This record gives sequence, C-alpha cells and structure tokens, in this order.
Amino acid sequence: MAKSTTKKVAFISSFPPRRCGIATFASDLINSLKVSGKGQFDPLVVAVRQNNDLKYTAPVRFEIRQDVKSDYICAADYINFSHVDLVSVQHEFGLFGGDAGSYLSLLLNRLNVPVITTLHTVLDDPAPAYYKSMVDVCSASYKVVTMNERGVAMLRDIYDVSEKKIELIPHGIPDLPFVDSNYYKHKFGMEGRRTILTFGLLNKNKGVEVMLKAMAAIVEAEPSVLYIVLGMTHPSVLKHDGESYRFSLQQMVKELGLQEHVIFHNRFVSDEELCNFLCAADLYVTPYLNREQLTSGTLSFAVGTGKAVVSTPYWAAMELLANGQGRLVRFGDWKQLADVIVEVLHDDTLFYSLRRKAYDYGRSRTWPKTGQAYWKLFTAKRAPVRVAAKTASSKAEAITSIEVPEPSLDHLQKLTDDTGLYQHATFTTPNRKYGYCTDDNARAVITMTRYYAYPEPQSLRLFETYLSFILHSQNSDGSIRNFMNFDRTWVKNEPENDAFGRVLWALRTVMAKPPLPSYLSVIKECFDRSVGRIGKQYPRGMAYSILGMSDYLKQFPGASFSPIEFCDDGGMVARFFCGAQFLVYVAGGALLGQRLSCHNVVQSPAEIPLERISQSVIPECILPALAEVHSKYIDKSPLGNLIQCLGNFRTKANVPQQAFRVIYVDWLWGHIKVTHPHDRLERVEILLEKF
Repeated sequence: MAKSTTKKVAFISSFPPRRCGIATFASDLINSLKVSGKGQFDPLVVAVRQNNDLKYTAPVRFEIRQDVKSDYICAADYINFSHVDLVSVQHEFGLFGGDAGSYLSLLLNRLNVPVITTLHTVLDDPAPAYYKSMVDVCSASYKVVTMNERGVAMLRDIYDVSEKKIELIPHGIPDLPFVDSNYYKHKFGMEGRRTILTFGLLNKNKGVEVMLKAMAAIVEAEPSVLYIVLGMTHPSVLKHDGESYRFSLQQMVKELGLQEHVIFHNRFVSDEELCNFLCAADLYVTPYLNREQLTSGTLSFAVGTGKAVVSTPYWAAMELLANGQGRLVRFGDWKQLADVIVEVLHDDTLFYSLRRKAYDYGRSRTWPKTGQAYWKLFTAKRAPVRVAAKTASSKAEAITSIEVPEPSLDHLQKLTDDTGLYQHATFTTPNRKYGYCTDDNARAVITMTRYYAYPEPQSLRLFETYLSFILHSQNSDGSIRNFMNFDRTWVKNEPENDAFGRVLWALRTVMAKPPLPSYLSVIKECFDRSVGRIGKQYPRGMAYSILGMSDYLKQFPGASFSPIEFCDDGGMVARFFCGAQFLVYVAGGALLGQRLSCHNVVQSPAEIPLERISQSVIPECILPALAEVHSKYIDKSPLGNLIQCLGNFRTKANVPQQAFRVIYVDWLWGHIKVTHPHDRLERVEILLEKF
C-alpha cells in the first residue's frame, strides 16, 4: 500500500474565536498552508485558552487550559497518539502557563515528533526565568522561526542557538490591491476627511496618548483630519485594569477639544472589516512606547496595503520601514510626530512615494509567499525522527505533572449564593435553615486563594464573595461575628467559636499570595484592626491567629508586634495544652512555625532538634510519647510503621489520633524535604495514603 503524502501538522497556539494577534496569525497561516499544500495538508489545532467561554470548531481538536499543568501533559499524549508528522508551536511567553510560560516545555519534552517553533517575541535582556524558558523551547525544537533579521542575531548571540536551526520567515500580510482611499471612505461616512488609523488590541504600550497630543497640532495645520483608534482593549488589560486606559484617552480627547477629530471603535473587527478600514486610511501610525517588539502584525498589514506609515523605531518598524517604506520618529516625541504627519499629508510627492515603496516591499511578504515558505520548511525531508516520548524518571515526577488532578468547583458553586457559603447542606442541597458562618467562609477564602493557580473566572468570583463575607463579619473593635441567618442578620449571643482565628488565617493566606495586588491594602487594614485581640482567644483560635501572623510578618517585617509575645507566656501555654487536645494546632502548625519565622531561622522544622522545640512549646506530659514516635520513625522504622507509632502516642498522651496525624504528617514533610530531596514526593504520597 502506497504511503500517504499528506502532511499532518499539529499547531499549538491560541486560535479563533479567541481574540488575540497570535490566534489570528495561526488561523491565517493554516489557511495559507491549505493553498500551498494543494490538498496534501491536514491541520490539527491544540488551542490554548484562558476561560471556558469560547466554543471551538474544526480544526481545533484539543484544548489546553493555560494555567493547568496537567493539560500540557495530556496534550502531548494526545498529539503522540494522533499520528502527526510534526508540531508547529506559536510561541509567546504570556500565552502559556507557568513561570515565563515554562509549562510549554512539559509538553514539548514529551513529544515524539519534530517541533518547529515560531517565536513571536525574543527578549534582548531576559530575566533568568525568561532566558531559561526560551532556551528550553529552542532546545526542544528542530527548527525555530523568527520574523526579523534582528531576531536571528539575538537568538545566536544571546541564547546560543545554532544558525542552522534558525529560519527567517516574515510575518504574512493580506494580498490586497493598491487602491485609492477615497473610494472606501464612503463606507464609513468619511468623505472629504484626511484619515489616520491606529489599530490593534489596546494597551498602554500603544502610545495613543502621544498621538492625541500630536493631534492638537495636526488639526491646526489640517482641519479635515480624522484619527481612528480601531480595536478593543486587550483581554489581559481588561482582566486587571478594566477600561481605565481607554477612559483616560477619551477624557484626554475632551480636554484637548478633539471630539470632532478622534473616533474610538471599541471592538474586535473581522479581516474583511479591517481591510476596509485600511483601504479607507490615508496614513497609518504606530506611536508605540517601547523598542522591544520584534514583530507587528498590524504594521505588516499596513505596509502590505501600501499605506503611508509613521512610527516610532521599535524593532519591527525599523526593519519594515527601512529604505523609504515609512518615516520614523522618536519615542514619546509628540511634536516631531505632529510635524512629520503634517509634512506627509501636505507633500503629495512624499505621500505617494511612501505608499508605493511600502506596497512594493509588501509583495514579498504576502500570506501566499509566507505559506509557501512554511510549507517548504514543513515538507523538508531531513526533519529528524524524535526520541520516543519522555516518561517520568521517577514516581515523584509523575505525581508532579500528571497525577494531581485539577479540583472541581462544582460543589462549592452549588453551595454558594451572593451572600456567601451556606453553613450546611442536605447531601448536596443547600440547607437555608442554618444560614451562613464566618468559619466556613474563611476556609473558603483559603481554598480559593490556593485554587487561583487555575485562574478561571468562577474562582475569582467565589473568592470575592467569600472575602466580602469575612470582611463584613468584622466589628469596629476588631472582634468577629460568626453566625448569620439566611435573611442576612447576625445571630446574637452566639456560642464560643474559632471564627476569629480562622479569619486571620484566611487573611494571612491572601497576603501570602493575593490573586491581585490590589487586595493587600484591604486585607492589611482588616488584619491590623483585629491583631490586638489575639491574646483574648481560646487556644485553637489563638493558634489559627498565630498562623495568620506568619505571612503578615513576611509582607511587613518591620511590624511592631511579635508573635512571640503571644506564645511564650507560661500561663497561656498551660491553657493550650489542657489535656493536650490542641497539639495539632499549636506544636506543629502555629507556635513552631512562628518561632522559626520570627527569629529568621532559615531551617526546616525537621532540622530543629526535638529538644529545642520541646523547651518552648510542648508540655512535659507529651514529650516522652512524642520522643518515642520521633525516634522510631526517624531513626529506625520504615515509613509504613508510622501509623502504629501514632496509635501508641495517642494512647499515652490522650491526643485525638487524627489531630496528631495531621501535625506529624506536616512535620515529617519538612523532614523529608531535607533528607530525601530526590524522592520526597513519592515518600510523602505513601505518608498521605497511610494518613
């Protein structure tokens, strides 16, 4: 049977309907390859997404949630079993999860087919994490593609990539005719206006405010001028800052009196609409603020359609506009920008010279030409057969990357309304009779803070609901209310509880790793209001509070209070260990951690001699039993005998078995990290199974 000549290629990228430049690039590349492949091209897309709102269709066959590590492993396995000939990666650091997009390497190192990576960003002065991430991606790739001559030199000189591995293929641009802009202006009601266009996803680096300052001078020289800012706000900017940048620009337009000369189109336009806007524009401007941009799809499109272009000298512009294809102005210099634009608009010879040179230059970069270059690269006969998929070298690696599933939020969402988390449920149905309690909502804050490693929209919504509840639970004197009825009234004369300590514990968790930095000031104010009441709590509440103080001191090491003040008093220690009921909260989780934190002891708990710990925080009635467990586990017994030791301890010290197991699992984890760094995950997995 004849071997099929069809080339099956898996693309790892963002992809429409996601709205970003790389998604558009990947879609255009696949469409151009279909033409170049003449029926011998079979694409498969592994789409990287940020949320659940998008619905993908063919050619998307697999989806990766950006910040879910296990998805990258599963994607590699899916590709390996899909009989693809090679993998094409569209690389941008912010597209992938992990530090500097490092999760991508988990996927690439597991593949058993050649990888060709297109680099959309190459940094000239990378931070260590970004340097390592780029080196790892290049090492895992058979070929790396850059779109700029400067990128070739940077990869060679900064990242030590062999020139034999580097391919230079320009960013593709639409193959549009050279047209008179006046023909298209009627589509937008702009007849008789001189039009200037900036388009792309809006963010502060676009420098639109510089252009607005220039517009005041341009309008004086050319009263018919109209500046169009086309494009929605970048999704990442929307997520963190909302529309604040766009609003500031609109306010600036009003202050400068430019309402009749500036239009904002806040939407993501189709390729057809974009072409119409480009054809209607007389002049295209990119007043970007930073030079470190190696590629620009928007600028490439403008050059390809023969626009007269004025730009700041970022890397992509310096190459695209060299030799008279455009004019360059200094970064942030609105006066020079205004002067050059007025010159181009008033000098017809210069205007048409820029247009003609740009259009002629763009003929070598149309998508059909770019598609042919990629098709030639994809069909090269010398692509090596990659070594079989990398398997976990140890069970620890497997646990890290595959076996830890993403937790589900379904049950929490069902038990949460606009007020907070219900206190009780009948099976999985919320029981409104018992209303809500601060205890549970504080623990929910902790859960959502840790869950934010999987930053999907519902996790942040739940986090803010729970945080709002515990902030509302605080009285003006720093005390905490615990029980709330379903009608949102607080229960009066409520029984003693640990809500105070758990709230401080929750606030500590947020301070350690806030989903957004803006939460810190709110959390600190709440924490400061309550911290003076720690000494008035019962043992368990006090222990939770001390847990909370740990990360407070890490964030604000100059704070005047010290947890030692709350834990060294002899009378208080006696209260803590009445019957040794609270060992789990005090000896392992709170006092020990605080003692080490406050004295800046850079040691694992397991490195601290048991005698040193016991002198401070463990009462004499417990020491013999704890010492027996310690000696049996650390010095003699295998891990499997831990449960028997714990049982002996519980009998001798009258400590609840589950409570002691919790503290000892936590303490042993510290020991395992120090003494067994290479197989610690495997050991702790056994420990947790026993627990």
